[in-house]
Amino acid sequence: MRLKRISKAVALGAVAALALSACSANTGTTTSSPAAAGGGEVRVVEVNGFSSFNSSTADGNSDINAKIAYATGSNFNYIDNGLNIVKNEKFGTYEVLSENPLKVKYTINPGVTWSDGTQIDADDMLFWWAIESAYFNDGSAPDPETGKPTEGNAYFDYAGTTEGLALTSLPEVSEDNQSITLSYSKPYADWEIAFASLTPAHVAAEKGGLTPEELTQLIKETPKGDPENPAEENAKLRAVADFWNTGYESTSLPADKDLYLSSGPFIVSDVVADQSITLVRNESYNWGPEAKVDEIVVRTIGDSAAQVAALKNGEVDIIAPQASSDTVKQLEALGSSVVVQRGEQLAYDHLDLNHSGVFKDAAVREAFMKTVPRDQIVASVIGDLDPEAKPLDSQLFVPANEGYAASAANNGSANYAKADIDGAKELLDGDTPTVRIMYNKDNPNRVDAYSLIAESASQAGFKVVDGGLGATEWSAALGSGNYDASIFGWTSPGVGVNGVPQLFGSDSASNFSGFNSPEADALMDELIVTTDRAKQTELQTKIDKLIFDDYYGLPLFQSVGVEAHSAKIGGVEYMPNQTGVWWNFWDWTVNS
Repeated sequence: MRLKRISKAVALGAVAALALSACSANTGTTTSSPAAAGGGEVRVVEVNGFSSFNSSTADGNSDINAKIAYATGSNFNYIDNGLNIVKNEKFGTYEVLSENPLKVKYTINPGVTWSDGTQIDADDMLFWWAIESAYFNDGSAPDPETGKPTEGNAYFDYAGTTEGLALTSLPEVSEDNQSITLSYSKPYADWEIAFASLTPAHVAAEKGGLTPEELTQLIKETPKGDPENPAEENAKLRAVADFWNTGYESTSLPADKDLYLSSGPFIVSDVVADQSITLVRNESYNWGPEAKVDEIVVRTIGDSAAQVAALKNGEVDIIAPQASSDTVKQLEALGSSVVVQRGEQLAYDHLDLNHSGVFKDAAVREAFMKTVPRDQIVASVIGDLDPEAKPLDSQLFVPANEGYAASAANNGSANYAKADIDGAKELLDGDTPTVRIMYNKDNPNRVDAYSLIAESASQAGFKVVDGGLGATEWSAALGSGNYDASIFGWTSPGVGVNGVPQLFGSDSASNFSGFNSPEADALMDELIVTTDRAKQTELQTKIDKLIFDDYYGLPLFQSVGVEAHSAKIGGVEYMPNQTGVWWNFWDWTVNS
């Protein structure tokens, strides 16, 4: 085995909080790789099952869906493993026309197309702006029981935060329909990654009963939503939004090719539910980094030991398991045929409590949090990987972050350093609430965490029900209301601050627990228009405390990343953010 340990001096929030400084360097030595051959097939393993060709919806926002979208999509930039924003000017360009007020022009190059041959243009950008800006929404804050506005309309179920592009007015469209210009009413901290994705407008239009021209005209002519004066639902916009929200969900390859169009180096050619996804080269693609291999096969294997066994047997080439205590030992036994890379991830596991049902009462939430044996969970799941690991004491920072120590000392996390069964019993006062915990039962780390939490909570009088779901099912169940608590992980892109309102904003589609704090919302509104980094940290520290004050749930630990690949595969580089080793999949080679 050749071991490459990645050392990083990072200061990054675990929820897309600000990257104050970052570097990524390999330490140790490796032997030279054999000569690379063009073409070939790479087989890579993912933990979760594929469920949607639209990873931008709240239901489709899982790691595997996003990675497939990354390999089959293209955009104005991407993030490298030094956490730098890298422009892709073969796809298109963007330029700041004015800094005060902020105006940014985006232009897509001629010849950049969807895989059906349709030119990507301003129609697609305008449609994406309509989705990400929530421009037409006029609904009230969601009801925590249903997740729907109590009055008014909410159209696109976008997983990310809408606060940034909500600062923009209706974009200006160029005469040649290849450019749009965004004008912001205030500075926006994350403007450079605002266009994180695009979706084919002509497909959504057709599925909604419109022509592409009619959809573009609809976006241009429909008035901006006003929550103070909700309008009648726009039936045409609703039809398009309903398709975009749910029409791409599939665990098999759709007969309709429009549902899996590509704008990137690869296109999906096969999907076997809970087993595999096959990607083949998009022969028309030449507007960005071009892949060296012809095919990528993605295998779904949740168990870390099974991943290692598949790598050992030559069934797969790259694995990035959610490493348990035994994973590295198993990899070390494979010898020089395998290269292993390790490093901290910009990810953390956490327990979230729904602010409804049994946990509508804040005292019951507090009592349950007191039963969580976070120190035991850390020791059991990642103790052998990182003997110095401790429970994570912030929802917004990781320990390397400059703001972590101050926030952890102030936010109230110290009250949950160890399980306090007597304190929980006192709060329950004889009650024995039933709590259903949802998690991915195919992920051994989550199984361990669930078992420890369930056993401890039962000592205080809670009746814990196992709500574990399969690798494909659990992410779609988030926010469904069919459980009381959930165990899962968030992973940050490593740049920007808009992940904070994405997860904790009262009306965000990714706020699955129903956390609702007007005070925190006001701070998040201020955060996204703040460009001073010290001020950003100050605002996030205040938000972190409000999250703990409301008994939101508990962060458990920062994840440790382990990636291993066959020595026959070249170009694989460690990446701490949610893209993982996929970040430079175009560099992967099959070596002779």
